[in-house]
Amino acid sequence: MRRAEFKAMVDTGSRMLDFVIKHQAAEIQYSIVARKNAVRKRLITAFALYEVMLGVIIFVIGVLALGRSVQNCLNASTLNAEEDRVRQILSNRMAEIQVTPGPPDTAKVMTIDTGYGPVKLVQKSMPAQLTEADGTNLIGVRLVTITAQWTRGGAPQSRSLQFYVYRAG
Repeated sequence: MRRAEFKAMVDTGSRMLDFVIKHQAAEIQYSIVARKNAVRKRLITAFALYEVMLGVIIFVIGVLALGRSVQNCLNASTLNAEEDRVRQILSNRMAEIQVTPGPPDTAKVMTIDTGYGPVKLVQKSMPAQLTEADGTNLIGVRLVTITAQWTRGGAPQSRSLQFYVYRAG
């Protein structure tokens, strides 16, 4: 208690006990208000924690979706590279047949090992039944069919190529 407060108490005739009670009541009131404010702060803080948790969950879902998209892109790139390899094999075999003198083989089977597994090439050749506008049969033209067969993920796949080869006979 300060000297001025004590002097005021003596001048007014108040008792010391009344002063102490008033002083403690003010402290109790301040303490109750402080506790209410602390509870409000905790509730607001807890709400912020839920907001952060919700944000993290949304972020995780986005990252998982992005990972899945990247995986699909990689699978598509692998499938595309495999298809390109098979097209290149068919194209190379067609060029070999066109450059080789003499008629193409009527039937031929070969296996080519690629980086994606073995590819079985089946070549068939037969005379093309082509006629001119006046009804004359074209002789020496053969229809060649090359079929590539392979497996992808246990499922059989195939791609075919047909073209004509002329050999004077």
